[in-house]
Amino acid sequence: MIGSKYAPFVGRILISILFIIAGADKVATPDGTMGYIASAGLPFPVLAYAGALAVELGGGLLLLIGYQTRWAALALAAFTIVAALIFHSNFADQIQMIMFLKNLAIIGGLLQIYAFGAGAFSLDARRGV
Repeated sequence: MIGSKYAPFVGRILISILFIIAGADKVATPDGTMGYIASAGLPFPVLAYAGALAVELGGGLLLLIGYQTRWAALALAAFTIVAALIFHSNFADQIQMIMFLKNLAIIGGLLQIYAFGAGAFSLDARRGV
C-alpha cells in the first residue's frame, strides 16, 4: 500500500505538534503554568515546569524529525500518563474524563511509535535504526 509508507511520517507529525505547541505555550506563560502545577499540589513547581518543558519541547521535536524516535515516544508516553493521572483524574467532571481518555489515546499512538519506529521518512531511518 502506498499510504502505509507515509502513515508513520504523518502520524509522527500530528502527535508531535500537540507536544510542541504545549511546550511553546509553557514558554510563553511560565507563571501561569507554574501556578497550575502548584494548584495541583505538586511540590517544586519550578522543577516540574522545567521537566515538562524539556519533555514536551524536546520529545516533541525529536518525534517530529524522527531522531531517537522510540525513546522520545516512550518518554512522552510516560509523561502523558503522569499528567493524565495528576491533572485529569476527576472523573465526576465530564471534561476531565474526556481529557483523560484523550491522553490514553495519545499514549496508544506513542506506544505504536515506540513499537514500530519512526518509519521511512526520519533521521532514524537514515541512520539505519
